[in-house]
Amino acid sequence: MSNSPFLRLPGAVEGVVPDAGVAAHYGEPLREQRALARGAAAVDASHLGVVRVAGPDRADWLTSLCTQVLTVGGHGESLILSPQGRIEHQFAFADDGECTWLITEHDGAAPLAEFLNRMRFMKQVEVTDLSSERFVFASMGGMNLLDGISDAVVWDDPWTGIAAGGTQYAAIAPDEHPGTRYRMRFTIVSAEDRDRLLAAARAGELTMAGMLALEALRVAAWRPRFAREVDERALPHELDLLRSAVHLNKGCYRGQETVAKVHNLGHPPRRLAFLDLDGMDGRLPAPGALVRDGDKPVGRVTSTVLHYDEGPIALALLKRNVDPRAALRVDLDLAAQVADGAVAESEAGAPEQVDAYQTVIVAPDAGDAAQMAELRRKFRGQR
Repeated sequence: MSNSPFLRLPGAVEGVVPDAGVAAHYGEPLREQRALARGAAAVDASHLGVVRVAGPDRADWLTSLCTQVLTVGGHGESLILSPQGRIEHQFAFADDGECTWLITEHDGAAPLAEFLNRMRFMKQVEVTDLSSERFVFASMGGMNLLDGISDAVVWDDPWTGIAAGGTQYAAIAPDEHPGTRYRMRFTIVSAEDRDRLLAAARAGELTMAGMLALEALRVAAWRPRFAREVDERALPHELDLLRSAVHLNKGCYRGQETVAKVHNLGHPPRRLAFLDLDGMDGRLPAPGALVRDGDKPVGRVTSTVLHYDEGPIALALLKRNVDPRAALRVDLDLAAQVADGAVAESEAGAPEQVDAYQTVIVAPDAGDAAQMAELRRKFRGQR
């Protein structure tokens, strides 16, 4: 059992990887989702990593390393890519005027701080992993957790719209995107203030929801998460992260050439899709389960949840050329695994499966912006 104090609350059930150490739920997962969705509950996300970057050069320095523009007093989401454009780090950032705070997955803070420290050179910056001293709580709809808390840092998720310098690959009008309703907020607090929130929860003054509730709302909003949707091959384009985490007009950064090439001249090899699952027997496929078109593996599930309104739903990474109208099925076991970057067939016979109905997120023809712009110019010239 984790030493998280919130797991001592009545009904608390500890989460599993990647959310081990905090409560998955407090006994009523679906009711907790409803409370969280209407801004009436908070989530203990104190397992997330927190990195502080101080110093007068921090904004320009971080901007030079990352996919997004970071400013003093600003907040948003950014990535650090490999030279080949693969996602190595994903983090939220919020600058309080004195420091820039980065929020990562629980096992991402130390590697991120290590990378940043290697890149300091002569810059006036100081990078510190404060994951054992600062703690994150999540809420929705602008819920205020700041009463009696003086030094909290607040981050509002930019997924509600298209960030400056970004673009949307989702095959839907921006104002119809389910992310517009995903008004998620992280609040970073000290250990002392975490204890105050705990006391309020015990006294019935603060309603708590588990991480399962936050995950359900995230999946319904098509919101990719590093611990679930990102693997060693992931490109930002495949997950529609150009919507929130990539500025297409900023200066050079590692991996920029790949970002520009795929966006302007090509297509991402895979695409994120939303799946409605046939959950008649109550079972959900595990993350990593194969998605099949007939007998042919065409991708894998990355996140699965039971949503209080939409029922069993999932996010999946599919091959780009999978027919959006295809009747898909998802394995209910992991007998067939992904090996060496390719989808491998199971040797254990036909697995149990569940029907899946696809909603396109990243369109099969996403990218190739330069060619599309040229076609639009030619079309206008013919009118």
